Amino acid sequence: MKKKSRIMFLIATLLLIGLYFFPIWNIDLTAPQYPEGIGLRIWINQITGAKEFDLKNLNGLNHYIGMKKIEPESIPELKIMPYIIAGFILFGFITFLLKNRKVLVLWIILLITVLGIGLYDYYLWGYDYGHNLNPNAPIKVPGMTYQPPFIGGKQLLNIHAESLPGIGALLVGASITLAIVSFYIDRRKKIEKS
Repeated sequence: MKKKSRIMFLIATLLLIGLYFFPIWNIDLTAPQYPEGIGLRIWINQITGAKEFDLKNLNGLNHYIGMKKIEPESIPELKIMPYIIAGFILFGFITFLLKNRKVLVLWIILLITVLGIGLYDYYLWGYDYGHNLNPNAPIKVPGMTYQPPFIGGKQLLNIHAESLPGIGALLVGASITLAIVSFYIDRRKKIEKS
């Protein structure tokens, strides 16, 4: 790998450090009873409210419609994701030192695969919470499910839910893009020299 593409790949690797400081996904709700909004922030290792009491308030609201309580400490993905990301950062540094395009391609493929699995897991998580409702809930609307949108907006009774990637997800996207560009720049230079 040439110097320029190696530097780009190093930046791609360093961007993943941001996942420890920024949420990867945001879910925001607005409703007449919450005109200022209420939201969740999903990180690689925790789920928090957008504001201090949002998670507690959301769990209270969910109780009435029969949704399970969101308990971050019981979600195994939040325990393993920090280690997976640390592994990608370490693997990125090793790839940078090895200067090997095949290892770079492997890093890209693995990161895209983990991203795909993560998005699918997020969809399943939302599906489970929105569909597997307590039949003894105080509020029951026949045929109604409360799955938040995978991405974008959705009306759930009098609540509007918005689900969008957070800064962490944008950093992963930028990391993958930079790594791919790094590979193509290096490949093009090799072809030009041939």
